[in-house]
Amino acid sequence: MRRSFAFRLATAFAGVGIAAAAITMILVNLAFGGRFTSYLEEQRLIGQEQLVAALADSYERMGGWDPADLEGLASLALMDGGTVRVVDASGATVWEPSSTEAGRRMAQMHRRMMGSGPLGPERRLPIVVNGSLVGTAVVRVLEPGLLPQDVSFRASVNRLLLVGGIVAGLAALALGIVLARRATAPARELTRAARALAAGDRSRRVDYQIPDEFGAMAISFNAMADTIEDEDRLRRDFASEVAHELRTPLTILRTQIEGLQDGVIAPTSPALASLHEETLRLTRLVSDLETLASADAAGFSLERRGVSLRGLLDGVVREFTGPFEAEEVRLDADLDDVSVDADPTRVHQVVSNLLSNALKFTSGGGSVRLELRTEGPDAVIRVSDTGPGIPSGELPHVFDRFFRGRGARAGGSGIGLTVARELVRAHGGDIDVVSRVGEGTTFRVRLPGASSGARVAFIVPSHGPATVGAKGGHA
Repeated sequence: MRRSFAFRLATAFAGVGIAAAAITMILVNLAFGGRFTSYLEEQRLIGQEQLVAALADSYERMGGWDPADLEGLASLALMDGGTVRVVDASGATVWEPSSTEAGRRMAQMHRRMMGSGPLGPERRLPIVVNGSLVGTAVVRVLEPGLLPQDVSFRASVNRLLLVGGIVAGLAALALGIVLARRATAPARELTRAARALAAGDRSRRVDYQIPDEFGAMAISFNAMADTIEDEDRLRRDFASEVAHELRTPLTILRTQIEGLQDGVIAPTSPALASLHEETLRLTRLVSDLETLASADAAGFSLERRGVSLRGLLDGVVREFTGPFEAEEVRLDADLDDVSVDADPTRVHQVVSNLLSNALKFTSGGGSVRLELRTEGPDAVIRVSDTGPGIPSGELPHVFDRFFRGRGARAGGSGIGLTVARELVRAHGGDIDVVSRVGEGTTFRVRLPGASSGARVAFIVPSHGPATVGAKGGHA
């Protein structure tokens, strides 16, 4: 069964808490056990020192070993439940309290009070009076920590530690569940939003503003959702525009063909030219769509060769003479003699798309300028127009597919600039745009690997064919 991340996180919290409590319990137990044993040993040594001091005092007071006087120390000697035997300097036993009936009863009483347990090894404690060894106390005491009360005390401490560990583990589990649910709440919200987005709800967003990793994920998700929503809208607009673009020439073609079939329209040159123009229009639209699809699939390849850009652009200028004349827009060309290693067909398509775009946005009486220069190792093509300019809000989107800016005087699919960008990138170059409202627009194409020669200028007036002349000449 699949467990949620919150469950696993809570389990991890609980596991860490329980492990920490267990380790703490073990360390405390070990430390306490060692310290408790040391404490008992210290108390035993203190008792033995007191016994030796009392024996030395008896020897000094009595001027020697007096068993009768030593009997008064029997309670002190036997109080810890052990045994005591005093020998003189020659090794002869002078006093052993447990050897008498009263001493044995006292020893049994103290052992019952102290509890039963094994006696430790003998310890010989010297008895010194005025710097001289006068005897030795041979003692055996119960092993520290093995007495019933000691064992019971340690067991109670262990039980307390165990209960504390269990309580700490349960607290860690409860705290882990709370923290895990709070920590994974943004992830659950992201999951719900992603499922809604996948189900088609493009308006779903994640409301999480805390500046952490989940906040960064929420920002990225919302940006992705915005992009998807924009692309959906642009795709719908694109489908509508393409349908419109296809419908117009197809309607014209159908009408004229039906007229030819019915004999209403004579198959004259103007009628055939109109059919041909609409066919070319459809061909250009389909070509743009095909190029864009190929770019998306990385399916198009470049047929590179050394090409003179001046000659190539001269041909493009001449092709656009008619359209510019029809709109009464002047086309000026100022070209260096530049050669690059490129696909001439694709470069031709890039420049054609830029000139076509400039024509759409330039009113009659305006002008469009085509320039070709070398900048360092690169060839730079600039297409500038005197159109209304691009609003700052639209400027970042001019190369987006399906995007069509406001102010175009003619229809279009909105993919010409996207195609141009993809083709330039395929050459290893780049394309950018500079524009201000009311001051016109300039597109710049940079192609790598240029060689240059002399400069020539082309000027295409709105009332005549293109002419070739000196730099900056006007017809």
